[in-house]
This record gives sequence, C-alpha cells and structure tokens, in this order.
Amino acid sequence: MTHTYTASGRARMDHEEEFVDILEERRRSCDLGHALRTFKPHPYQGGPPCSTAELNKAVLESQYLRYVAKEIAMETGSSVVKVREEARRLLEEMSHNLQLSSIRLMGYTFTKVAKRLFSSIYVNMEGLSTLQKAIQETPVILMPNHKSYVDFLVISYILFTYDIPVPVIASGIHLAGLKMVGEILRRSGAFSIRRAIGSDKLYWAVLSEYVKTIVRKGFAPMEFYVEGLRSRTLKSLMPKLGMMHMVLEPYFKSEVFDITLVPISISYDRLLEESLLANELLGVPKPKETTTGLLKSTKILQEDYGSMHVNFGRPMSVRQMCEGKINRCQYNLTPRDLPQKPTAEAQACVSWLAHLMVRVQDEGSVISPWTLMACLLLQAPITALTEEGLLWHQLTGKTLWLRKLVLDCGARLNWPAQTPDSDVMSSAVALHCSVVHRKAGRVYLVQEEEPARRHPISPRESVMRTASGVLMLASYRNQSLPFFVRPALLATALHITQSTQRDELFAFFCFLQELFSYEFISIPGELSQDFEEACSLLKKCGAAHISQQEVTPSEGGMETLSFLQALIQPFIDSYQVMLRYLSEEGDQVLTEKQFLPAVRNLATRLILSGELDTYEALSSDTQKNLLLALRRLEAVTKSRASEENEFNVNKAAVRSIGDVLSGKIPPQMLQTTPDARL
Repeated sequence: MTHTYTASGRARMDHEEEFVDILEERRRSCDLGHALRTFKPHPYQGGPPCSTAELNKAVLESQYLRYVAKEIAMETGSSVVKVREEARRLLEEMSHNLQLSSIRLMGYTFTKVAKRLFSSIYVNMEGLSTLQKAIQETPVILMPNHKSYVDFLVISYILFTYDIPVPVIASGIHLAGLKMVGEILRRSGAFSIRRAIGSDKLYWAVLSEYVKTIVRKGFAPMEFYVEGLRSRTLKSLMPKLGMMHMVLEPYFKSEVFDITLVPISISYDRLLEESLLANELLGVPKPKETTTGLLKSTKILQEDYGSMHVNFGRPMSVRQMCEGKINRCQYNLTPRDLPQKPTAEAQACVSWLAHLMVRVQDEGSVISPWTLMACLLLQAPITALTEEGLLWHQLTGKTLWLRKLVLDCGARLNWPAQTPDSDVMSSAVALHCSVVHRKAGRVYLVQEEEPARRHPISPRESVMRTASGVLMLASYRNQSLPFFVRPALLATALHITQSTQRDELFAFFCFLQELFSYEFISIPGELSQDFEEACSLLKKCGAAHISQQEVTPSEGGMETLSFLQALIQPFIDSYQVMLRYLSEEGDQVLTEKQFLPAVRNLATRLILSGELDTYEALSSDTQKNLLLALRRLEAVTKSRASEENEFNVNKAAVRSIGDVLSGKIPPQMLQTTPDARL
C-alpha cells in the first residue's frame, strides 16, 4: 500500500490534501521497467505532438519574424537574407529537441539519484489530477518556484511517471554549454535563454515568437521560473515579467481562448546547495558549472536530504483572472503579426499575475519542523550558539509552542503525527548536522572546520566562519516567512511606533512593506488587504485586540508579538547598517562593486566591536535588495551614462529613511509616502 499523509491547507481551503510518496513504489519495483514502460499521455485537445523541426519552421516562417527581420535589415543596412539566417542560428542555439528516449534516460537516472538523496518525494495527487484535465483543455504554463538545481527535472519526472505530457522548460544558456549534460537536457525538453539579452532586437523577436508559438500550438506544457533566477536565500524573488508577458500575449491577442497557469510549490527538508549558497552570499565566487564539476559533486549522494514536497496548485484561468483588468479590444486595432508595445494596462495586469503566482507558490509550500527550530535558533544570542550552547529542552518546548502559531497562520506543516514529538525534533537536528550539532543537552552552531595553518585564525575570518552557519540557518528560517511576514510587519510597527492607532500603524506598515519590497514579495495594490490580513492573524492567535480605530496588544500576546518582531529585526538591523554607510561613510556616487565589499567591511567591524548582533548584514543579497528598494523610494538613482551600475546617493533622503525605520520620525515626513506609489 502506498504511503500517504495529509497536510493542513491554508485557512481559506475547505479540505485536506493527500500527498503520496512516489519513491515508495520506485523502491519496490524495477527502475529500468519504470523508464521503459509504455508512455500514454493525453495532450492538448488530443492533438498530435509537434516535432522540433515543425516548431522551428513555424517560428521562422511566421509573419511576425518576417516583419521584424525587414525592420532590422532597414535599420542596420544588412540584407533580409542575412538577418533571417542569423535568426535561424539563434533559434538553433535556443530550441529544445524533446525526445522520448531522453525522457526515459532522465527518468531512469533521476530515480537512481533521488532514491539515494531523498527519503521520500511527496506529491499531492489532487493537484496532479486537475493538471491532467487542464492540459487536455487549454495551453498550460507550469510555474514552479526555484530553490535548487533539482527543481529543473523533478516536474518532468513526476509528469512522466503519471502519463502526463512532459513540459518544455525555459533554462539558462549556461546549462546548455555543459558537455553531454547540456544535450541531454535539451533532449529532455529544455530550451536555452541568454541571461543578458539587453537591446538585442532580433534575439527578443526570435525568443518571443518561439515562446508564443509553443503556447499557441499547446502540444506540450511550458515550464518556466517566474522569479528568473534560483533563490540563494530560500525566499521568493521579485518576479521577472519578460517571459510572463510572452506567454500571456497569445491570450491578449485572442489567438487562444484561454491559458491555464499552474503554480507549483517545491519544498525541501534539506537543500543540496545549502553551504554553497551561504558562501556565495558572503562573496565567495560561484563555481563554474561544468560537467566535470557535476561529476565531482557525486559525493552528495552519500548524504541524507530528507523529504521533498511537490505541491501542484489549483489551475488558474487567465481568462477569469484578467476579467475587468485588461481591455483586449485594443489589440484588434493592429494586425496580430505586427510588433506591439504593451500598454500600461497590459503591463500592470502581467505584473499583478506574476506577483500573484509568487504569493500562491509561497502559500503552497510545506514547511518542516527544522524550519521552526531555525527561527528560534536565530533569535538566540550568537554566543549561546557558538560557545555556551542552547538548552535542548528550551528549544524543543518553544518549537512545540511555535508549531501551533504557524498552523494558526495557515501553514502546511510536515510533522509526522504517528511519531513522538521529541523524535521528530531529534531527527530534524540530526538531518541538519552540517549546520548544528547536539551535545550534552545543548545545541551548538557548526562552524567551518579550521584548516591546518601556521598562524591563528584572524577575527575577520572567525566572523565569516560563523556567518556561513548563520546564513544557512537563515535560509531555512526564510521558508516560514510567507506565513509570518504580514503579522510580523504589524508587530514591528507596534514595537517601533509605540502606537495603537490603526491609521498610524497602517502608515508604518506600508513603509516597511515598501522598504522590504525585495525581501518579502507582495502583490501590487493590495496594501490594505495585507494590513487587514495581518490584523486578522494577530487576533486569531490571541496576540492583539482589533477595533475600527485601534490595534491593542493583548495581555497574553506579548510572547507572540515578541517572536514576530524578532523575525523582522535582522532585516532592520542589516538595513540600518547599510543606510548608515550610504548616509555617512560612502561617496555620493558609487558602484555596486564598491558598495558590497565596503558594507561587508563595515558590518564586520561592527560585529567585532559588539555594536551589531546580526550576521545577515554580511549577505550580498540583502545588500543588493536595499539598493533596489532605495531606487524604488527614489533615494538612490542609477546613472544612465554608466555601464557599471553607478548610483547617485541622496544622502538626506537615505538619512530620513533610516530615521523613519528607527522611529525618530513618522513615515509621513518622507517626501513621497510609500503607499502613494503603490
């Protein structure tokens, strides 16, 4: 009998979902038999598959690409024949070459690897069933989150296992360059996209027509990561809108009746790349992706990475979601085959849908007991983690308290019901022995082993060793933030403003959400809804009394409010360090390459002097997110003439933002209030 379990859904869901461990059957049967079995998918409208040659021919002969080729030929003085030949070359570089034989090879290899890496891969069967129906009715776009290299093939593997058409997948061109592996990925459905397209008009035209042709024909689902890049912090990233607009354009132009978007949430107990990502955040260069490097990484097969959850969300109709948000009649004014610049209305609709997908991905994630323990470990003094150790019974007791809170906030929690709580938590710590270890009733942070050296380790090196472990902990904590962030921002507003007035708290809540807009992704135009959700959750967990005019902390709610506020504090402390550098120490004009090491040096000095407690200020992603937020707040502007990401800093504006964040002045004192721009 297949092993299953149920996971509580979000508060708005009216039933429990069944997750099935698809590896259990693989452990009992022949891997080769699974790979070579008859594959009987039911494609879109029962149509025949489209070969790579047929797809590429349709793209090259499209009226759209012919028109763009003539335009480029006129602009550059080249011949149309040469431009079209270049388009053909770009398409050959880009296109997939999906073949069932390669899917079978991928299925066999993935089974072997997955059984070594993971104890289980859970899939929600209801979501898979609704996906199977949706693929037969409309073109389908699969939109998973992106946290690990494993994401890339797990969706294809699951669909192959259940006789659902395997997707064509948008991937970075760096993967296509891997010897042998690149070609295997291409034959498994991957099509390659350059990371830096810039203003290359022909490349944009070939890519967009390729994507739109796949959507129009609907012969296979298309899969792409709306965030664009793999998250190095396990937090969702700001969505990229280019690919999103390409897949939606056939609907906007009425070339298809509807398109179905399927958000997919992939969650990991333990991430394969945990230490690699932490080191990247500390400025260690990312290793170049090569086939040799991939083969050398096979040592990870000796490790245990726990469970993976793949949650196929409810299919979402673009036709239904866009109703009232976009007037498609405007597309009838221009022939479909001619390039059209998207209207402001279309851009707003695409942005809203992309942000909504990220929110739904977050809400569909499954968090583990370790995530809760990471939240609590990071709220302990750093000396407790590195020197004294945190008492085990205190950590486990608080984790059980936090379990109720996270369920009240609507999370799905993978907490085995038939296993004693103490065993669940002991197993979680044992699984993450690369981050913490347990000794004599206490828990300690694992620090990088000191190599043999003639000279003692320097204080700065010691900070970096500790920071690596802290950032690994932070990445697991971040998996809980989608469920906590809105009440946590309100708890922070209560703490900093020392006010209970709803209008004052709402103004500060809006300021925090705007300042941290690249840390915690929110849906544009929904500040009021987010604030009301925060109020509702604080009331639900007994932390506050809510009235039309006030939000008042309850007598028994201080522990909850303190925990939630402490979740946001590392971000506040990190941002204050960076704001201090920009307003006091940094030049008025600087580049990103100058800013990152300078801020890291300042944070290191403050940590060594005892002025700063959080090691998260050393993270390059946090530093980049602040720069992006300051540009949005118009406190930093990018120099158009510069090719090196040169920024002009308005020191007075930066100083004012720091003063608002510390509670010295209200957000209304800023020249442009954050909520006014949203």
